Amino acid sequence: QVQLVESGGGLVQAGDSLRLSCAASGRSFSSSPMGWFRQAPRKEREFVAGISWTGAGTYYADSVKGRFTISRDKVKNTVYLQMNSLKPEDTAVYYCAASSKLYPSTDDYDYWGQGTQVTVSS
Repeated sequence: QVQLVESGGGLVQAGDSLRLSCAASGRSFSSSPMGWFRQAPRKEREFVAGISWTGAGTYYADSVKGRFTISRDKVKNTVYLQMNSLKPEDTAVYYCAASSKLYPSTDDYDYWGQGTQVTVSS
């Protein structure tokens, strides 16, 4: 059974940092592009960051560019999202996802984790 399990969420204050982890099991995602998405209350899910299967290419939403960093450890089959300078508007459930396409659009992610809550207080 393929699973993506996120961890690392929590309640922090504005300006703090958090690192989210996404551990994959059931199959290797070393050849899969991976991404992080988030969904705030009463809002649609939105793309946050993506990383190519090689790890050489990274992509970010404008709202997090310069503050968030996505990375991956192929040996550990894990993807990370380092979030710095957090803002109250970053509050959301954060989801890890994997794509079976080599160059996915934000609609091309097939595997999803259950999500981890990030709450940023002002």
